[in-house]
Amino acid sequence: MTTDPHLTLHQLFSPAFPVGAFAYSHGAEAAVQAGMLQDAAGVETWLRDVLEHGSGWSDAVLLAQAAQGGDLAELAALARALTPSAERRLETEKQGAAFAATLRDVWGANLPDMAYPLVCGRAVALLDLPLADALRLYLQAFAANITAACVRLVPLGQTDGQRITHALAPLCVDLAGRAQRAGLDDIGGFTPMVDIMGQRHGALYSRIFRS
Repeated sequence: MTTDPHLTLHQLFSPAFPVGAFAYSHGAEAAVQAGMLQDAAGVETWLRDVLEHGSGWSDAVLLAQAAQGGDLAELAALARALTPSAERRLETEKQGAAFAATLRDVWGANLPDMAYPLVCGRAVALLDLPLADALRLYLQAFAANITAACVRLVPLGQTDGQRITHALAPLCVDLAGRAQRAGLDDIGGFTPMVDIMGQRHGALYSRIFRS
């Protein structure tokens, strides 16, 4: 019996999938401590920038390229170059390695350890999963994970967290469609404050997240 590919995608991008995403805030912890994220509206605006102009967009293009047969060595070098701090590199490499290990153990997939969006893209190709849906779910899971971190850090109510995730859904759909059609020349962004907070996170006196 063939598993519904959409059920497989929901499993892969579920918070229960063991990639350790809950341990990373993508720099949001430093932003909260700096007083930059103080309410739900601020978190939503921050995440819109991360998705559209930061690593959300870049990762979506990398995922699409890996799924569509792009050169993995070239994509891996580009993925490393796009991480502006040691902790961001740790975030994508550790999650990618955990994702690949689970795919090898459960699905028997021939997947090497790679940056997270690359291993997700290769899994989409190997398991013959719909790329458009994978991109939408990847972006939503990415945004929802940072939102969950902010729920604990700001703090926000659980309902506020769901409102933010719901509000970002149309943007995830739009970016997914654009990323599926994009080439490597379309990768790029400008989120200097997000990058600065990611770099400052490692120097925080007290922290609960790894990035």
